Amino acid sequence: MTEYLITFNDEWVPEHTAEQLQAKAAAVRPVVDEMLAQGVLIFSNGALDRSTALFSAELVDGEAVFTDGPYAETKEHLGGFAVVDVPDDETARYWAGRLVEALDWPQEVHRFRGPGRARTDVPGRG
Repeated sequence: MTEYLITFNDEWVPEHTAEQLQAKAAAVRPVVDEMLAQGVLIFSNGALDRSTALFSAELVDGEAVFTDGPYAETKEHLGGFAVVDVPDDETARYWAGRLVEALDWPQEVHRFRGPGRARTDVPGRG
């Protein structure tokens, strides 16, 4: 199996009211439940935007330097993501399509180059 990141940037999503966001959450819940039932979902989360960026870290003269808020040069912010473990690109395409249909905003899919590392005390991941 191969791990894929299915993600969207906050800038790709038009403004929504709280009620509209609740409706999107309800619409995507069955897709996430199906991913869980099929055992392909490793982790997902969302509701990330400029306001959720706590700090940035960068190396300056060999030392980590922290700045409050998002990195100043960043134009786009991760809005949400799902990491799935599926056999091939076509299956990753299927799940990205399901998310697009449920949320009605673009998704981008990345294939990880190798296996990641995870906590081993998580049920089903050790």
